[in-house]
Amino acid sequence: MWDIPLDRKSGISLQHQLYQTLKDSILSGKMAAGELLPSTRDLAAELGVSRNTVCAAYDMLWTEGFIITRQGAPSKVAEGLTLDRAVETESAEDSVPTETNIRWDFKTGQPDLSAFPWKQWNEGIRYAADSLTGEQFTYTGTKGYEPLCREIALWLKRARNLDVDKRDIYITSGSTQALFLMVQLLRREGHAFALEDPSHPGIRTVIKDQGYPLHWMPVTQQGAEIAGLRGHALSAVYVTPSHQFPLGSIMPADRRATLIRLAKEKDFYIIEDDYDSEFRYTGSPISPIRSMSASRVIYVGTFSKTLFPALRIGFVVLPKALQKQWRHSRTYLDVQNPMLEQAAMAWFLQTRKMDKHIRRMKHVYSEKRDALLAALTHVFGDTVIPQGDASGLHIALQFPGYIFGDDFMEQCKKTGIRMQPVSKYSSNGADYQDTLLLGYGHLSIAQIRDGIKALKQDIRLATIDFI
Repeated sequence: MWDIPLDRKSGISLQHQLYQTLKDSILSGKMAAGELLPSTRDLAAELGVSRNTVCAAYDMLWTEGFIITRQGAPSKVAEGLTLDRAVETESAEDSVPTETNIRWDFKTGQPDLSAFPWKQWNEGIRYAADSLTGEQFTYTGTKGYEPLCREIALWLKRARNLDVDKRDIYITSGSTQALFLMVQLLRREGHAFALEDPSHPGIRTVIKDQGYPLHWMPVTQQGAEIAGLRGHALSAVYVTPSHQFPLGSIMPADRRATLIRLAKEKDFYIIEDDYDSEFRYTGSPISPIRSMSASRVIYVGTFSKTLFPALRIGFVVLPKALQKQWRHSRTYLDVQNPMLEQAAMAWFLQTRKMDKHIRRMKHVYSEKRDALLAALTHVFGDTVIPQGDASGLHIALQFPGYIFGDDFMEQCKKTGIRMQPVSKYSSNGADYQDTLLLGYGHLSIAQIRDGIKALKQDIRLATIDFI
């Protein structure tokens, strides 16, 4: 009578299977309110299980209020438990399509994980596990692991010639969390956030999703155009001055100085996202804006591109006026980063393994960059204008006269190529339609060369603007 399937090979106990089946029957209405359950002896005999198994399942149902039991009377289903158990289906809008035919994935921001020194990193994890105390595995505060803050301060001096007090460094779960907290911290009623145009969609999404206004700064060969900021009430200005994303320009010193003076005059902060300037291939490293002003600049850094994205360790260098509110906000967000990875990262920096890894990867990425530029010259000649190739892990390619729309991008996917037009990063989606964005750090030289050859076939099908 009671058709209850039990899988004896399942890793789920028989008593829990029985409990779950009866619970589902009650919630779906198959077992009505007041319906009597069989005795534990009868049901055990029918199902071929021990009576203790049935008793345990009934006890779970009784404890959670699904059934009512009285001494000497049969158990029965409690009142008011039937629910509409409609099956939820994933909408097409929420589903993530799987693209299995992509052979040349020119996505940006992806380091070469095949070249990462995993053996040394695992050594750091073991060191961290052995050296941390039990107290350090409890809640340790919103600032982050102090030895890591100290090592980041020393590393910024070595790598950026940037003098930073370790007390001003706060560890984050990558730059995305840092930007989210910055928006919460800096927002002011009636004040806009100024962003570069084009810019990374992550920061604009954080701001727009929370309903705050945006002001766009056009990007030139001199970086963000800041002349138009003077007439606006601003919460903050977000810039990528050392390697503008996605076009790669560098903001010169006079424009930086003007931006700092404007920040002091108009009482706003500058958010400086220094996302990949470790890898510069020509000339000296570019100094951050923060080296010119500590009181008005929030410096944001990450290890996602120097090490690996899943690490989720970044940092901010905060002006002292913002630190109390930061600690409050972080407390009610997620408190802190995992301690084991922070300690391993501190060891990786302290032993200079980080410095060695970056030197090696700078050489690796430089070779890939040269191979990409050579392939572009060989395949496209002077019909393409590379931009922003002096540093980083991506390059912008302008094809004057071409329009790269959605049809072109779909054709590329059919060919096996994934990339983005820079228009996807512009405020109106219409500018820079003749420019493509290619990330290359994670690809082999052979993949780069073959991918550029394949791209040529698709370029022939792109729309040409004859006007």
